[in-house]
Amino acid sequence: MKVLVAMSGGVDSSVAAALMVREGHDVAGATLKLWGGASDSGCCSVTDVDDARRVAQVLGIDHFVFNYSEEFSRHVVQPFVDDYRKGYSPNPCIECNRHLKFDLFVARARRLGFDRVVTGHHARVLDGPRGRELFRGADVAKDQSYVLGYLGADELDVVDLPVGHWTKDHVRELAAEWNLRTWDKPDSQDVCFIESTAGREAFLRDRFEPTPADLIDTETGDVVGAVAAAELLTVGQRRGITPGRHGERRFVTRVDLPSRRVEVGPLEKTLVSEVRLVDSPRVNHRIAVYSGQSILAQVSAHGEPRPGRLTEAEGQWRVVFECPERAVAVSQSVVLYDPAQPERVLGAAQVAP
Repeated sequence: MKVLVAMSGGVDSSVAAALMVREGHDVAGATLKLWGGASDSGCCSVTDVDDARRVAQVLGIDHFVFNYSEEFSRHVVQPFVDDYRKGYSPNPCIECNRHLKFDLFVARARRLGFDRVVTGHHARVLDGPRGRELFRGADVAKDQSYVLGYLGADELDVVDLPVGHWTKDHVRELAAEWNLRTWDKPDSQDVCFIESTAGREAFLRDRFEPTPADLIDTETGDVVGAVAAAELLTVGQRRGITPGRHGERRFVTRVDLPSRRVEVGPLEKTLVSEVRLVDSPRVNHRIAVYSGQSILAQVSAHGEPRPGRLTEAEGQWRVVFECPERAVAVSQSVVLYDPAQPERVLGAAQVAP
């Protein structure tokens, strides 16, 4: 079988490629160039590409570099900037996986005659009664099923995620045993094209004029401070927010850019009992989603799945939480899991304004 492995230059994809070779497949590796020029930091750096190339060389397989920098800018970076400009909270990792690492990459692999696409994600693709479905990875701490929640049947039919069946420690042990240079390489960061919170703020300030706003106490209506860039705040944030008069913690509860107001208050003011979804959460046509369905809803990559139910009326889908959920912001993704099989992904959709 002809297999194309998406090689990021990290330990997981290195082991995935090595495993395919050991299983006797006709294997090639490909690294995506997504961001920047000759920089040695951020996404798909010179070091990452070189690490992937050198691992491929050790394994005796061909290695390609696919330049998707234009597509990355269009599908990931610009929507990231646009969402922040609106006061939303985007997740670029989801969009990158959705549009580039699977949609475009899988399509290209098919055009090149490959039968299978393999990545180093910590999630599992398992056969169900109606076909292949997405499940959480075996290593709960490293599970990446949330960022893969939009994978549909077409992608799942040709994608394998072999390291998702193992813990990260075991992956590193195999990499060391197989003499792969990436065995002790640190994990990549969440937003690969931005290196820190300060870097995020500088990145966004370079791309639009920030909006100054008053901080409004939700309980008294008083102005309790001001911020220079309301777009950089997100619901649930406490960093940079002035405590109350008695030292009590305040959190961002709402960002209203047109009114130049950021409402702040106690933690309980960030709780919501339901969220509206941009569209139907059904992304895999093999899996039914319906109004009244019990679900587990996860609203962030490292969040806990919360019990609730789906509702739909006149085309408007909602997630109603069994217990109020904290700090759900517009443009976040809600990934749904099956309460009867909590590792099984049912679907995903973005939170609507």
